Amino acid sequence: MNRIYIFTGKGGVGKSSVAAAHAIKSAGEGKRTLLVSADMAHNLGDIFEKRLGKEPETVMHNLDLYEIDPEYIMQEDFSAVMRYLSNLLLDADESSVQGIGMIPGMEEIFSLLKIADIYHKECYERIIVDCAPTGETLSLLKFPELLSWYMEKFFPIGKVGVRLLAPISKAAFQVEMPNKTAMNDIEKIFLKLVELQELLKNRDITSIRIVAIPEKMVVEETKRSYMYLNLYNFNVDGLYINRILPADIDNDFFDSWLMIQKEYVTCLKESFSAMPIYEIPWYEEELKGEKAIRRIVENVLDGREVLDGKVITERECFKQSGDGYQLEVFLPYAEKENIGLYQASTDIVIKTGNFKRNIPLPNLLRSYMVAGAKFEDEKLCIRFEKGSGENE
Repeated sequence: MNRIYIFTGKGGVGKSSVAAAHAIKSAGEGKRTLLVSADMAHNLGDIFEKRLGKEPETVMHNLDLYEIDPEYIMQEDFSAVMRYLSNLLLDADESSVQGIGMIPGMEEIFSLLKIADIYHKECYERIIVDCAPTGETLSLLKFPELLSWYMEKFFPIGKVGVRLLAPISKAAFQVEMPNKTAMNDIEKIFLKLVELQELLKNRDITSIRIVAIPEKMVVEETKRSYMYLNLYNFNVDGLYINRILPADIDNDFFDSWLMIQKEYVTCLKESFSAMPIYEIPWYEEELKGEKAIRRIVENVLDGREVLDGKVITERECFKQSGDGYQLEVFLPYAEKENIGLYQASTDIVIKTGNFKRNIPLPNLLRSYMVAGAKFEDEKLCIRFEKGSGENE
């Protein structure tokens, strides 16, 4: 089965170099590989010293590079709905889609949709994604679920509602309802978002890999990121500790740094002992060009099955329990006092830190209420009973 690998981590930890090393290793194994940048600050071209265009380009046998231009994708694949949204926001003319960039997350979501399209075309056996820094990646990965949730609430009115409201919308509210072409595109985006969710959360297809360096702020952010990624039910199956100083360095200036790094390497290993951990040395040269990137392959990746997908945590699941049911959600490194939970109509809403997730209840549980919840062993267990209990 073809696979997708998404590399993320705090800005400046070396995600692009690590992703590039995996792409070179994959191509060397004879797998048709695409290394794609979903970070708006593209640097794959810089790493491989190639000028890249708007489509994938071959840089070596079995390896293509692709720096996604979301505006180009929006113009080429979803022009009708982009014109509608642009007119709605900025009263733009028919040929303009410039205003769409004002919608937070819209450019990034089209990058993911493009990656999904490439995957379904089966041109590549492995797609390796160099993603944006952690905060942006988290927002990006949760956006398909969030947006499709809102669209599902709004679009049951369907084309009938659009047809009835369109004549009065502009006169009464100075708002144009989408025309038939735009509506078709909106429906197409909704279906693609649903497919995208299934693709990103399929543990047999998608792996999330976190890149870190042994520094306090990075360690703490890495632990939070792991918690949030599990909240949204993604499979994180690898940690890469980058830029580790050599232990035998003969320079007093680095004595304190060696002690600091040793402490945080140990912390990362203890915190992520359930998953494969890879240690990457800090090289004496800039990692630029294929030859330099191959050093990571030779020193760290060779001889290890780094491109085999692994399931590290269980999926969220509903289980029958006594006279009711139980929902279990894995939340590593969460703090009990920072977890919020409530039931909103047919959804369970879980909030931790700055992130919130709506989990739709199965039809079977629509008449059930939250009867209690407990958090232990890094797992949130929510109990439901038939029409009883108060939301907690």
